[in-house]
Amino acid sequence: MSSGKPAVRLALLGCGTVGSEVVRLLHEQADDLTARIGAPLELAGIAVRRPGRERGDLPVDPALFTTDALSLVKRDDVDVVIEVVGGIEPARTWLSESLRAGRSVVTANKALLAEDGATLHDAAAEGGADLYYEAAVAGAIPLLRPLRESLHGDRVTRVTGIVNGTTNFILSSMDASGAGFGEALEEATELGYAEADPTADVEGFDAAAKAAILASLAFHTRVTAADVFREGMTAVTAADVASAKAMGCTIKLLCLAERGPDSRGTESVSVRVHPAMIPLSHPLASVGDAYNAVFVEAEAAGPLMFYGRGAGGTPTASAVLGDIVAAARNRLSGTRAPSESAYAHLPIRPIGEAVTRYHISLDVADRQGVLATVAGVFAKHEVSIATVRQSGRDEDATLVIVTHGAPDANLRATVEDLRTLPIVRSIASVLRVEGGA
Repeated sequence: MSSGKPAVRLALLGCGTVGSEVVRLLHEQADDLTARIGAPLELAGIAVRRPGRERGDLPVDPALFTTDALSLVKRDDVDVVIEVVGGIEPARTWLSESLRAGRSVVTANKALLAEDGATLHDAAAEGGADLYYEAAVAGAIPLLRPLRESLHGDRVTRVTGIVNGTTNFILSSMDASGAGFGEALEEATELGYAEADPTADVEGFDAAAKAAILASLAFHTRVTAADVFREGMTAVTAADVASAKAMGCTIKLLCLAERGPDSRGTESVSVRVHPAMIPLSHPLASVGDAYNAVFVEAEAAGPLMFYGRGAGGTPTASAVLGDIVAAARNRLSGTRAPSESAYAHLPIRPIGEAVTRYHISLDVADRQGVLATVAGVFAKHEVSIATVRQSGRDEDATLVIVTHGAPDANLRATVEDLRTLPIVRSIASVLRVEGGA
């Protein structure tokens, strides 16, 4: 299909799982994309580390491959730069150079955006260029653009999400089968859901980067990964999962971003990533397998749910392609996407001031006065107990305590004091509880 207009020229940085799918979709949907944009899309070059690598039946001219990414993004005939390499450097240099020169950028690089998105946004403002990154969070789920544009007239107060498919698969498997973390991780690896080194996923680094991006958009404040409290899920046990079931809950690795007053009444932002029990009635409780879902709460719009596949080559490429279409349309019409909105400059609230609930499992000596002694520690730190459950006798006695909401600092101090009690043999587990009264 011919549009009569000159092609919008693309530079692709990276041709791995996602990049290859982008190339395939550009080829397979060429006519539709031309009709939607008003001009054809054309690859000007593809930067890779190994140009001679076998790439199957990828529909691309081998002459387009180059190892010199910087020279590619500096070419005068390039209109839009697409980055799916990942990492901080040299991606930051490539993209900053592109944006300052007025070339639009589409990236899926959550790590760079979370660590130093400010540099990219400043470069985009300097060059009058577009910066799109829908694929950086939750794959194909249309999430960032609604936060960036559709909800721009509203006040978002809270974002709660499952944004890592690997950990959600592991926890879903533990819940369904009663398996331990190690067994569930092994299954996830065999099925291709977990990397050979799953650290970024299971220790919460991936989710923390995404939480920073979501909070930045939702609260009009620059939030970096360093601002996010992060706790991984490797310590979650089969016993924790069973205890959650007994409470009518399930365990998820959550990202939670909230806007509200700090201890001094100052409007601030709290952003955290950690495993938590949530009631089965919560909208996120039924999100299983490797799916992602994000629950957004806004003052006027109310609760909103975004759900879908959050990872994989094809879903991520779908989000990248959507951004390419938007950037190309803007290029042709001489317009720009909405620029960064960080006017609020809200301070980051420390984790100690986050109000949450704790589920604490204690191995205790089964003798008179134990419960009163334990309750006294909670009272000392102004933490109210919601429920207490005791199981076992003698050397196998276990106390399971769920608190009412309290500042995280008070709850942590309570746990540390409990460790010093002679009647407490060990603290088997500590998990936060979210989404309940």
